Amino acid sequence: MIKTSLGERIFDICNTIIMVLLIILTLYPMLYILFSSLSEGNQLISFNGILLWPQGFSLEGYKAVLSNPTILSGFKNTLFILVVGLGINMTLTSLGAYFLSREGVMLQKPIMFFIVFTMFFQGGLVPFYLIVKSYGLLDSLWALILPTAVSTFNLIIMRTYFMAIPKELEESAFLDGAGHFTILFRIFIPLSMPVVAVLILYYGVGHWNSWFNAMIFLRDQDLYPIQLVVRNIILENDNASMLGTTTLIQSRDVAETLKYAAIIVTTAPILLLYPFLQKYFVKGVMVGALKG
Repeated sequence: MIKTSLGERIFDICNTIIMVLLIILTLYPMLYILFSSLSEGNQLISFNGILLWPQGFSLEGYKAVLSNPTILSGFKNTLFILVVGLGINMTLTSLGAYFLSREGVMLQKPIMFFIVFTMFFQGGLVPFYLIVKSYGLLDSLWALILPTAVSTFNLIIMRTYFMAIPKELEESAFLDGAGHFTILFRIFIPLSMPVVAVLILYYGVGHWNSWFNAMIFLRDQDLYPIQLVVRNIILENDNASMLGTTTLIQSRDVAETLKYAAIIVTTAPILLLYPFLQKYFVKGVMVGALKG
């Protein structure tokens, strides 16, 4: 058994206390939202202090959220953006990373320079809006997909990972008659699953949480993604249409818990997905960022 000095034990104790405090500070906001969503609206309104458990118990907020057509259409739009957007993101990122990772490609360095340049210098919001408008994408879900089809940061991560794959695999595949698409999708992608999982998480969370572009480019509320719907509920008190014929007092009570229930409902899918990709997360980022 390894003996530890008094100083090491004191350090371990202090380190444990600090980490526990950080965990509490990180978890409490989410627990507060969860407890609020399960509380009785009138008791929650009258409660003051640190919320450590639900005030009463009610699922009215969740019933209002899940029965509302605006929320349901928001989920439908977000799922479309997520599925189609992820497909475009991963396809273009993989193709671009493969091209930029090969040796002897014409104008590779200038192209890479201009790609990296966009990470530090951007045109701004007004040119971005004008470009989207010029392509006729306003008031369309494609305005939330095509302009963000490739992330420079993600492209560089995948390119660096591809550069670390042994060249002998590519050369032997060429000798067997394989083309570039075969090499990419049958050799490089299967060997790069850790970084692929990480980029799926990056792109997926980005699509799921996106609301700013939707606020700028969309006018039809039927096209709003779920995060913009939730934003309207929280910041603009857009609850009247969600509560139907409920009385004024009941409306106020339900509206108080509805805001928190909407946050839980829209956050839960990502929280449930993350544990399945967590084992790839650190490995994919570190290897993709450092190898090469």
